[in-house]
Amino acid sequence: MTVEATGNAREGEPATSDSNPSARADTVVASFHLVRYPRRRIPVELVRFVTQRGALRRSRGLRFARILGSARGRSMSLSADLSRWALFAVWENEAALEQFLASSPVSAHWHRHGIETWTVALQPLAAHGTWGGADPLGHRHEATADVAPLAVLTRAAVRPRHWPSFYRAAAATETLLAGAPGLVASVGIGERPVGRQATFSIWTSAGAIGAFAYGTEHADTVRRTRQERWYAEELFARFRPYRSAGTWDGIDPLREGLAVRPLRERTEAGTIGNSIP
Repeated sequence: MTVEATGNAREGEPATSDSNPSARADTVVASFHLVRYPRRRIPVELVRFVTQRGALRRSRGLRFARILGSARGRSMSLSADLSRWALFAVWENEAALEQFLASSPVSAHWHRHGIETWTVALQPLAAHGTWGGADPLGHRHEATADVAPLAVLTRAAVRPRHWPSFYRAAAATETLLAGAPGLVASVGIGERPVGRQATFSIWTSAGAIGAFAYGTEHADTVRRTRQERWYAEELFARFRPYRSAGTWDGIDPLREGLAVRPLRERTEAGTIGNSIP
């Protein structure tokens, strides 16, 4: 999956001043969730990939959602991790997200059967493109130059004739990401095993994103996706992550980067918060 410097502000342009969308009750927010299950539950969770969609659709205030499989590496590849699943969602406001985390049977299932969960609440800043014909975030151009950390979602429907080129480039991107300065965490995700691919990543700054996208060999991949028209559809978005809870591969990658009130998540023992200094 290509990483582009989408939505980067002009030099000297200030970022938005309100880092917590909860201050504006009508502000759309997004969320990203990772859940890992015991390997013995893989067959059950493969079935739930389809069956839980109904319960998810019934979530009050939900504008858009995609349940996603994950890759084993930092970017999307043909190597799937069948024990880990993801959800990307867009909500009418923060209250809708909070209600989902506290009372939805979907989130309750995560905590009942998962061995690891991670959730991040996201303020959309910059976005363009569509996902399945929908425009879940609207066309946004808010400044990101002074926002740290930054979360990035890149999603594409790859034209079948370009699958070989795409997956060769994805392997090269995986290698580059392993040593990319400013990369905090990254995971490859997708709606289908082939051709409907995405990457969710967290970076220390917009400068780090731009340096990776255009200052490494990845710049050639970005160029080829445009010139050769690899994608039938694409979406690029940037977010300010403002609250997180749980762990991703044993840690909360945003623990040191966020000094705000944590998300409250439902567990078997009730609703708790993950302390963030």
